[in-house]
Amino acid sequence: MCGIIGFVNLDQQQPANERIARAMNQAILHRGPDDEGFYVNANVAMGMRRLSIIDLAGGHQPISNEDGSVWVVFNGEIYNYQELRQGLLARGHQLRTNSDTETIVHLYEDYGDDLVQHLNGMFGFALWDERRQRLLIARDRMGEKPLYFTQTDSAFVFASELKALVEHPSVQRRINLLALRKYLQYEFVPSPHTMLEGVQKLPPAHRLIYETGQWRTERYWQISYGGERLKISEDEAAEEVRHRLREAVKIRLVADVPLGVLLSGGIDSSATAQLACEAAGNRVKTFSIAFEEKSFDESSYARKVAEQLGTEHYEKRFTERDMLDIVPEIPRLLDEPLGDGSLIPTFLLSKFTREHVTVALGGDGGDELFAGYPTYGAHRMARLYQMIPQFVRSGLIEPAVASLPVSTENLSFDFKAKRFVRGASHGAGTRHTIWMGSYDARQQRELLKPEILAACPDEQVFDEVLGYDRVNGNGNIDLVERMMKLDATHYLSECVLFKVDRASMAASLETRAPFLDHTFIEFVQKLPVEMKLKGFTGKYILKKAMRGRLPDEIIDRPKKGFGMPVAKWVKGELRGFVRDIFAPDRMKRRGLFNVDYVQRLLDEHERGVADHRKLIWTLLMFEMWPLAAS
Repeated sequence: MCGIIGFVNLDQQQPANERIARAMNQAILHRGPDDEGFYVNANVAMGMRRLSIIDLAGGHQPISNEDGSVWVVFNGEIYNYQELRQGLLARGHQLRTNSDTETIVHLYEDYGDDLVQHLNGMFGFALWDERRQRLLIARDRMGEKPLYFTQTDSAFVFASELKALVEHPSVQRRINLLALRKYLQYEFVPSPHTMLEGVQKLPPAHRLIYETGQWRTERYWQISYGGERLKISEDEAAEEVRHRLREAVKIRLVADVPLGVLLSGGIDSSATAQLACEAAGNRVKTFSIAFEEKSFDESSYARKVAEQLGTEHYEKRFTERDMLDIVPEIPRLLDEPLGDGSLIPTFLLSKFTREHVTVALGGDGGDELFAGYPTYGAHRMARLYQMIPQFVRSGLIEPAVASLPVSTENLSFDFKAKRFVRGASHGAGTRHTIWMGSYDARQQRELLKPEILAACPDEQVFDEVLGYDRVNGNGNIDLVERMMKLDATHYLSECVLFKVDRASMAASLETRAPFLDHTFIEFVQKLPVEMKLKGFTGKYILKKAMRGRLPDEIIDRPKKGFGMPVAKWVKGELRGFVRDIFAPDRMKRRGLFNVDYVQRLLDEHERGVADHRKLIWTLLMFEMWPLAAS
């Protein structure tokens, strides 16, 4: 696991400045504290920071082919590299190391840009073809590893994180107002946008080719629903899910350093731990954290799984003070704002786990693949809700829901009911975003200054989801599968995996996600939707696959999530901190937001007449973003 940086000067006669490359690399020291390396030649510079996982002695980067005409810097892991390596040797290639990185330059010699089709892994890499004066950068299929880029007046620049990219002197720090509006809606910035004007994220499953001063991107893989279904019984499907997931876990257990499993007590991480125990052949280390706040604590479930599996289990209890102390540190962890409060426990778990191992497997992706979020069932309920006459909805149901007492507990009834009613009358994609996100169009019109609204029309802000409102254009894709695809290509890659990458890399921990193995995804996509969401039971076939191997209590417990008591904090322990960040004079100097509206949100939340936790937290994370003041 590493971080990468680089740039190509547009003027081929302008030598690359190694000092700039070193400054960019230093900004991502946390991603690779074990080693660094550079390739600097003529107008090109590439660098990397390395967290040593495979071939500890021989995996130094950059790595070239036999004659030094092709060079690569690489972030991630290629899980099928041993198979690729044997094929390369059989075709006459000479490999000097046993690292997965070296396979990339030789695959390029054989397959060119299509080398990405042969990789099973998580990655962001940059490859320089010296003969052709050509740069290829690429990102893994699901977006586990990040990659940013921009073309300025003087250079094409790329890096694993924004904080490294802005170390190049030609990169400007201007806020992207369209990205700001998207962030306020979604709680994250979707690809290809970033919060900096002129800078882009390479989307998942894309490659970029730069040559002769021009760049273009190409998609090389995509999630596909609505195709031919497998004709398979539930018992056969459950067995195949278990077998294929076990294989995905097995290849992710390869490492030359200590390895474990992140165990939350939910079915996804518990299934990963159980299959790791089967595949490892020895005792597996598992890690979980506990919290004082009972409605947010899942440690008892993690302990129950660990006891049944006989793992070497590590648990650490964090106090509310421990969590609160992380809040001012969030800008150090992130290079773009993120409104997901679960970043805090994810970082704490990563930091604790890193005390014992260097690599950890997790359960990310299970909800999106097997319809695990409550919102999928809620979409079916919304269809029924829309059949109720409008005057009954607006005259009886909505006022009754609005009058429910406000609770600060995790996923409380009033929180879920109010969000359901708020979005239920909209089209599928829009209501999904309302349920999952923060500021809808109406709230943004109250929050933002008129000139920002005029510069970024609503249709541009919500273009990622508007297509999902309509059945036409989506073929025969079931409503639930449309929302699963939206989450997998949008929320999972841009929010969940962004959070996990930054939190784990801040602790110099590599995380691996077996559910995101692309061959496993391609199989699961072909299963009938009823095997994923049966009635209102999500993850039906995954639960059937793990029945008898995990405690029934784990399999049958409702989805909870990795939440934080944000609603309580904002009106309690963090009140002074939040008020300082949202000081009227400070906000007026920025000139982005309606100060009176923000103060009203704070007042209503503190008095307990409304639950504005998501609105306040999302805005707080932007106001704390260190590049915002530049």
